Amino acid sequence: MAEPRDPDEELVRLEQVELEVDYRFILANERTFLAWMRTALGLVAGGVALDQFVAVASGSRLIGLLAIGIIVLGAMVAIMGIVMWRRSDAAMFDGRPLPRTRAVPFIGVFFVLLALAVALALVVEG
Repeated sequence: MAEPRDPDEELVRLEQVELEVDYRFILANERTFLAWMRTALGLVAGGVALDQFVAVASGSRLIGLLAIGIIVLGAMVAIMGIVMWRRSDAAMFDGRPLPRTRAVPFIGVFFVLLALAVALALVVEG
């Protein structure tokens, strides 16, 4: 006859085993990270283009300041992507629910405001 198992001992053994995460979730998390990085790179490239092609041609300090703002936003998006990737990765391997972020709507609103500011600056300066 089998010896009765101690439930606490079984729980300890389960906690010591590293959680195996489906590779599809890991790859999806990496794709999301790369999307954050593409967005950041696009912002940096857009800021550089705005500074080099519009601000230089018009001699506008306002356009130059907007370009710097766009480049800084690109850096912030890259940092957020790193943080979100790390938090999601840790949650998956710890068996916790994936973290949510409140930053995405704010980034969207900031993009709208930034686009309006660039358009206004181009109209005023042009």
